[in-house]
Amino acid sequence: MATHTSRFAQAPKEGSPPSDNRAVNGPVFRFRLERVRALRERKEQQAQQELAQAIASRSSAEAELRAAEAQLEQAHSQHRAQTGEPQTLDGGELVGRQAFLERVEAQRGAHAQQLERQRATVVERDAKLTVAATEHEMLKRLRERRRDEHELAAASREQGELDEIAAARFGRSET
Repeated sequence: MATHTSRFAQAPKEGSPPSDNRAVNGPVFRFRLERVRALRERKEQQAQQELAQAIASRSSAEAELRAAEAQLEQAHSQHRAQTGEPQTLDGGELVGRQAFLERVEAQRGAHAQQLERQRATVVERDAKLTVAATEHEMLKRLRERRRDEHELAAASREQGELDEIAAARFGRSET
């Protein structure tokens, strides 16, 4: 006994479990802006990576600033300890100690400026990520809305076909 199958559906094979693969009615959903959505998704991922790198750089700059502040405090402590002792220091030695303190303070200032630049970079990258995530989310919602519209239209078509079949059967049973 030969069974007739359409070109879309295949007859189940002997011994195989039942399948829910049926013939597809109507067109398959295709989101026209999928490439744009994928591009926005990659842009969002890149923005996430850039933000993570900026946060790591900020953390590193914070650690460098703490180390510079500790070095400055140590230099000040040594300077106070050495100048507080009753000993004779010549002018050259005093100038050298003062130059050392100024150099350590300048390094601390440079680290503080670097930290502020890193903080500004983190804020900038966070804003960039927010924009990228918003754009990506907007396209995701649009895709879902279009998918829902497509499924609603497909369900409506299928219901129309079922109504036609029912009407045809009802019409045959009347005659």
